[in-house]
Amino acid sequence: MDAVEAALPVKRKGLKKSERREQILLELKLRPHFRISEMAERFGVSTETVRRDVEKLSRDGLIDRAHGGASAPAQGQYPGFDERSGERQKERERIGRRAAALVQPGETLMIDSGSTTLQLARALAFAGTPCTVITNSLPVAMALGQGDNAEVIICPGEYLRSESAVVGTEAVAFLNRHSVDRCLIGASGLSDDGPSEAIRGFAAVKRAMLQRSRQTHLLIDREKFGRPSLVQVGGLDAIASVIVDRAPEDGLGAALDAAGVEVIVAPQKI
Repeated sequence: MDAVEAALPVKRKGLKKSERREQILLELKLRPHFRISEMAERFGVSTETVRRDVEKLSRDGLIDRAHGGASAPAQGQYPGFDERSGERQKERERIGRRAAALVQPGETLMIDSGSTTLQLARALAFAGTPCTVITNSLPVAMALGQGDNAEVIICPGEYLRSESAVVGTEAVAFLNRHSVDRCLIGASGLSDDGPSEAIRGFAAVKRAMLQRSRQTHLLIDREKFGRPSLVQVGGLDAIASVIVDRAPEDGLGAALDAAGVEVIVAPQKI
């Protein structure tokens, strides 16, 4: 038995589904690949059970499926949070201010991590809008903390340093225990198939927020139109409105209209 195998128990029987998936993520921090049959023996469950766990974590962008097993996700070339925050600043500010205007005093919100949603948080703080916000983003929480009227709740989970945010099964489970008036999320891309995400673990967080909110809004700038990313978040029917800096044209505009998604264009000045 090598050092990695010795780091974890040989068998972990009786684990809940969420606990098995956390153990799978932990395993891939210790080594780059494992076989499904090996993990099934360790957990004392069938290979089909582990395969379903792997498929779910893969859909959420947390791991990569491999022949007969799973691997740690490959690092892509998508720019980090700090780099994205410096791009198209004026457009993001416009979208953030317009989205903030949708929020009514006293509402409960879910806001995910992103450079555009950070502008939303700053706009809410500046306006002094009373609200309760659940977020997985430390910058969003800190921006809201600049005001006096927002109660901020930060999700637990696995810290993703490049994004200053938390992801993982614990974050998703926490979101699923709450219901809010509206969620306001960003995305890496928006196509006819719906919003998608390039960052590991973000799709699962966004999906949970969409499912636990009565009103759903996507904040996205025109540079991301027609650009599908790694993991699909959901269909166009999962969102009630998109807040954009310019109205989508061609096929995307028609697809949004057919899905009944309201397109809200942020004005040049508010």
